[in-house]
Amino acid sequence: MHKWRLINSGDQTGAMNMALDEALLNSVASGRSLPVLRFYRWQPATVTLGYAQSVHTDLDLDVCARAGLDVVRRSTGGRAVLHDQEVTYSVISPLNTGLFGGSVLECYRVISEVLQKTLLQLGLPAELVPGKSRGGQQNAMKAVCFSAPSQYELVIEGRKVAGSAQKRHGQSFLQHGSIPLEMDLELLGKALKIDVNMASGSLESVGWLNQWSKKKLTIDEVEEVLTEVFSTHLQLEWDRLEPSLSELQEAESLCAEKFSCPEWNLKR
Repeated sequence: MHKWRLINSGDQTGAMNMALDEALLNSVASGRSLPVLRFYRWQPATVTLGYAQSVHTDLDLDVCARAGLDVVRRSTGGRAVLHDQEVTYSVISPLNTGLFGGSVLECYRVISEVLQKTLLQLGLPAELVPGKSRGGQQNAMKAVCFSAPSQYELVIEGRKVAGSAQKRHGQSFLQHGSIPLEMDLELLGKALKIDVNMASGSLESVGWLNQWSKKKLTIDEVEEVLTEVFSTHLQLEWDRLEPSLSELQEAESLCAEKFSCPEWNLKR
């Protein structure tokens, strides 16, 4: 069995969520922490942008402000995500545990298998999409994380139901991802400047779990099953430790000096 920390941080702002992920990654990479599975939620609902995305071309800040949405840039790549009624997780681990292989793709594969088993256990017919490049799709949906599946991502009836992004730090990695239970497609389209007339077909490829579940799933329920499947699939034993004082202090500094700053969030 491998001993990991299990953290459920509850509701946080977008900036604090990203700051705590980074502080925990630093803690794991430096050897001060066991590997981590973390769950967290968003208050208020938040749009996260990929590290290299353009705010000006990919996001309507006025729409976000009127809807009361936080906006924060991730340290990870990928495309924009609207986080609201969803399960959000982060996996933070050294690469030398023997669980994930050495490549980015292998990490995605292992974690995606856990996510797939979770959804199957919940009665949802989730499939893993075979390797497929995101390149070459220069259309109106290029900015939206849930518009197209990529390597080892989950779909139900052709609709993508889990988005993820990864960052390496030394010999450790952070992968965070979201599994929406509900999705406001109208708000998604407006916030991310999608021309519905051009992209309605692509919007129809966005999925969320309660489209298919026979009973309405809750975030608590999905988190509980996902925790169980992580434990059984990867042979993990949980140490239910909250973030340490030093990790919280580092996260608060990162939140104030980086993730809540316009220089970071609007820089590209």
